[in-house]
Amino acid sequence: MKKLFLIPLALITLCCSNDDDGGGTTTGVINPGNDPNFTIVTHSDAGFSAFNRKVVVFGIDIYAVAGVEDAKLLHAANVMAQYLDNDEDGVVDDQLVLDKMIENKAFVVMWASQNDLSGDIPEGRIGQDLGNGETNPSFVSNGRTGQFDASLEEILHIINNAGHSYAYPSVFGQNVGSDLANAMDIARGGQFMNIPNPYPAGAWYTYDDATCEYANCQTIEYLYWALTSLLGAQENRLNEISQEWDLNTASLVQNTDTAIYALLTNSVYNMPTVLPDGTYMQ
Repeated sequence: MKKLFLIPLALITLCCSNDDDGGGTTTGVINPGNDPNFTIVTHSDAGFSAFNRKVVVFGIDIYAVAGVEDAKLLHAANVMAQYLDNDEDGVVDDQLVLDKMIENKAFVVMWASQNDLSGDIPEGRIGQDLGNGETNPSFVSNGRTGQFDASLEEILHIINNAGHSYAYPSVFGQNVGSDLANAMDIARGGQFMNIPNPYPAGAWYTYDDATCEYANCQTIEYLYWALTSLLGAQENRLNEISQEWDLNTASLVQNTDTAIYALLTNSVYNMPTVLPDGTYMQ
């Protein structure tokens, strides 16, 4: 389940791809789409020449290569908007979180092939990748069954990573000692800089990818699991996710992980209470 975070100073590169399996350029006719709130546009943004178009959501760029379906690009935009403006009144729920995302020049890149992810990250930007094939707009409308919609994960990652972690560093910071990290230590059965083998009996968050570091990965994945479980995204997925996460329903989070439940339901932080379905203000 681990996804690659694009953080300043390293990880993946954003370069050009001419492969038939999804690369693209900024040339050609762009379909603006028929979404009532968002328009697909061309761009000339430095460092993103492989991505032929983008949608801007509250100032946040979502880029896509030519092989990404327009419908899935617009779906990602709607999910982003619903996470940021969960009551859909046209105003973001936490302006400080959005301010930090804009300050960090947050972005999402949508790819059709892993070959689309190559090159250098534009300096001073924080991003996240999302695949065309893993984006499933019908997941929520189909009773939260079938192929999971990875936009619910990856879009939340960039909001948490570039937004919440900076807006509330003592609470949602990804470092040892933040409220988020302290709650995670309880969920994992201890404070582990390296993946334990096995996790202690009774741990309910057991992410076992050795490349997933305590900060910048374990904390963000934990936040994703807890919040989306509260929102109902994981309620039918226990068989798929139990290697990493056991509390797949809101009641399990509330009754078992009391520390994270208290954080995520604290009205100060305006966390989403409704799972995005990709139909912002529609």
